[in-house]
Amino acid sequence: MSDRTQAGGLANFLWDFGLESSEAAALIVDPVANRIHQHNRAMLALVGAAPDRLTGAKVSDIFSRHLPKLVALTEECLDRGTAWSDDLALGIDGGPLRDVELFASRFQLGETRLILFLIFDKRELRLRRSERDLFQLFKGETPNLKHLESVFRNLERGNRLILDAVGEGIYGVDTEGKATFLNPAAERMLGWRADELVGQIVHNVVHYSHADGEPYPLTCCPIYAAFHDGAVHRVDHEVFWRKDGTAFPVEYISTPIKHGGRSVGAVVVFRDVSERRTAERRLRGALQEIEELKKRLELENAYLQDELKSEHNYKEIVGNSHAIRTIIEQIELVAATDASVLITGESGTGKELIARAIHENSPRGKRPLIRVNCAAIPRELFESEFFGHVKGAFTGAVGERVGRFELADGGTIFLDEVGELPLEQQAKFLRVLQEGQFERLGDGRTHSVNVRVIAATNKNLKAAVAAKAFREDLYFRLNVFPVEAPPLRQRLDDIPLLAAHFIGKICKRLNKGPVVMTRGEIERMQAYDWPGNIRELENVIERAVIVSRDGKLRVDLPLAGKDGARQRPAPGAAGILTEDQQRLGEHANLINALRSCGGRVAGPGGAAELLGVKPTTLYSRLKRFSIDAKACVQAEAS
Repeated sequence: MSDRTQAGGLANFLWDFGLESSEAAALIVDPVANRIHQHNRAMLALVGAAPDRLTGAKVSDIFSRHLPKLVALTEECLDRGTAWSDDLALGIDGGPLRDVELFASRFQLGETRLILFLIFDKRELRLRRSERDLFQLFKGETPNLKHLESVFRNLERGNRLILDAVGEGIYGVDTEGKATFLNPAAERMLGWRADELVGQIVHNVVHYSHADGEPYPLTCCPIYAAFHDGAVHRVDHEVFWRKDGTAFPVEYISTPIKHGGRSVGAVVVFRDVSERRTAERRLRGALQEIEELKKRLELENAYLQDELKSEHNYKEIVGNSHAIRTIIEQIELVAATDASVLITGESGTGKELIARAIHENSPRGKRPLIRVNCAAIPRELFESEFFGHVKGAFTGAVGERVGRFELADGGTIFLDEVGELPLEQQAKFLRVLQEGQFERLGDGRTHSVNVRVIAATNKNLKAAVAAKAFREDLYFRLNVFPVEAPPLRQRLDDIPLLAAHFIGKICKRLNKGPVVMTRGEIERMQAYDWPGNIRELENVIERAVIVSRDGKLRVDLPLAGKDGARQRPAPGAAGILTEDQQRLGEHANLINALRSCGGRVAGPGGAAELLGVKPTTLYSRLKRFSIDAKACVQAEAS
């Protein structure tokens, strides 16, 4: 058989000799060619190499730092057939060196002389020899504790380099709980020297109490539990006590040592986790601070105006709340018809916008929408204003005038504050609604018009009908399709959209740079009850835009009550006011508003703004009550 054929059998050689599964690292080398022919898995594990790294590699590569000793060992083996050494170290590719004990034996394969190296990690051998000593110790019935202590000490001496190098504290205990050895790290952390602690029951010295000072019974200690249940115990929530009486948090592992079915002690590996606990506390604090900052930043997050999506703006009606969606559905239902619509709601709720949306969405949308504020027209001019007059109809009628109904022919007339219609004029309004006919003042001719009527009021017309202050037939004619404009306090979700809409409009009108509002300001606005509704909101936003300096909106709102809403005056004992009481209260309220504003009716800071009504409405009410604004101020001064 040729050398090549014989060499080809090397692939099965290690297996045939049972070395492939051996715990000993094995190499077959060609000493002349300086080549590795075969290796087992234990060899790969010893040097930490990939399977293809050793096959065909040079023998000198793994013994490069002790090459002269390797050469001497090889020559001895070739000459004598066997050789042994315990002062070699091996490593590969610059990795860590392993001190090894090596047995070499020569064998012949055909004409090729090969050497089998059996290699043992010296550290592993020391551990195995210590285990052997312990096993021999416990062959008898009663353990010799002094001999056991010497075994632990020999184990410590045999592993001194390892014990000195590690940063964790390590100590050994016997089955009585007495310390058998400490490494330097344990001495540093505990403050005890090894010669002071060895022989003492460790629990009574370093583990006798919990962190809160509660006594820690020996029978509850996981370290001692390891002796009895033979399990490894890992603990990360206890403390050890130093020699000076101070405690430090630790995590430790207590591993039992067993031989011959008997527990002979335990090895405890622990570490001081003070810095980690401090870091964790700081991290928790930082996370809490970050969470608080996050919440604060969420309150400071700007509601950018581009968030005002088109679907939130229907015919200038801004909002996406349930109340607004209901209004839009009603608009879409009634707009296509010619039915009269009565829009009710508090002052400033946007009744005019609803009327405009109905008109623009109707077949009359391309025709005019004529708006008339019934409260702003003097009683003596009602007929002329709505129905027109001819020249000479009354003193001062120097020419012909077309009335509002005639101007709205083919379109829509919007009667704002329809509850202010004089009772004596209501019959003429009813005729126009029912028959579409009227006569101008001073003219005997009948004019016909095709007008759709949308009316709005902030009054309770049912109550007015009951009080005979409003015609019942006119009320029913106006109230064919009722629409209620919700107050702003019932649609708080729309405040961000409304505020953003007003900011954009006001900044454009005032030629100001962009102004953003924070979530905190939104929450403040949503906590307010807005007695002046959307009109009050727009005024507040305009004032805030004017005074903004850093690009952030800061609204100025009245003080809120404990529930976040403006406090309202409590009703009387009975909760019901007569008509005279209501008039007296309204009269007094108007005078107080004028006096608080120095007699100023319109403009910023005026009584109209304070009351949340339009200046024209306030002028009408002052006239109705015969109140002179300047006289109020003078009377207060006197």
